[in-house]
Amino acid sequence: MARAIWTGVITFGLVSVPVGLYTAVGDHTVHFHQLQRGSADRVRNRRVNERTGEEVAAEDTLKGFEVAEGEYVVVERDELNEIAPGRSQTIDISDFVDLGDVEPVYFDRTYYIAPRGKEYTKVYELLRAALAEAGKAGIATFVMRGKQYLTALRAEDKLLVLQTLHWADEVRDPGQELPELLSGRAGKGKERDMAIQLIDALGAPWDPARYRDTYQEKVRELVRAKAEGEEIAVAEEAPQATNVVDLMALLQGSLDQAQGSREEESTAPQQKRTATKKAPPKAARASASGRGRGGGKSELRQLTKTDLYQRATEQGIAGRSKMSRDELVEALARAGHRRVKSAA
Repeated sequence: MARAIWTGVITFGLVSVPVGLYTAVGDHTVHFHQLQRGSADRVRNRRVNERTGEEVAAEDTLKGFEVAEGEYVVVERDELNEIAPGRSQTIDISDFVDLGDVEPVYFDRTYYIAPRGKEYTKVYELLRAALAEAGKAGIATFVMRGKQYLTALRAEDKLLVLQTLHWADEVRDPGQELPELLSGRAGKGKERDMAIQLIDALGAPWDPARYRDTYQEKVRELVRAKAEGEEIAVAEEAPQATNVVDLMALLQGSLDQAQGSREEESTAPQQKRTATKKAPPKAARASASGRGRGGGKSELRQLTKTDLYQRATEQGIAGRSKMSRDELVEALARAGHRRVKSAA
């Protein structure tokens, strides 16, 4: 069981409940060590005196704020501790706000909150249930590891969740940061209507398990392939910018594709049940096998270049690493056609 990274009390009014704070999110990023090119020697970061080039121990460093070039105001750690709020033991809720009023840009990290003992569960559940019923979030500040945080405390089904928020002066004004902002409503009526239809066609209930970090998967596959001396898949090309002249045609094509995908998903279970009742003739099985391995052009053109390359690798197609996306489609289609003829 995980250990609390912070312990203290939540207070609202005169009521308080002892709690512990637990990390809610883990990192699945593939981490690399730095090596010197041409060797297996690790490269490490060290504190080095910029003038002498000599390494400096952590206890021999202090903080300096540059007020002019080469001129610093030096601050000792003890001086920072004296003016800081210290290690706070309290998450003091000062306001209750509608959670929907907090703009997404303010949210930062998420933590789970649990009571620090069975004797505190009644008060804990009282706060959780009250927040859930009211549809509110408790706004509070607290200090952890020498830093003060603005937070939103909200209710989930069986627990309280604390989300750290950015301070107001940390959130940048898009009007000052972005080179272009829309001055009015964009898009014509028909284009806007078709875009709404496309959004509806691609609508789905929120299910985070449906989504995967495919980039990290490809990084792991790259490491595995290099370790085993295999060919490395070619990266997928970035899509071209949409030409506004072709916008209606592209929207219609996207809508047709989305609706076709939904129809295939809805009929797939029925097709599977039908397939189990009666096996296809030998020739049909051979044809289906050919499409699965090589595939018809219409099917292949719906795949990404990475997927096409993977199929080409499975088929042992020579020269695949130098092929464009269209060339991979042609090669796979020819391979599928040859397999169908040989099976027949």
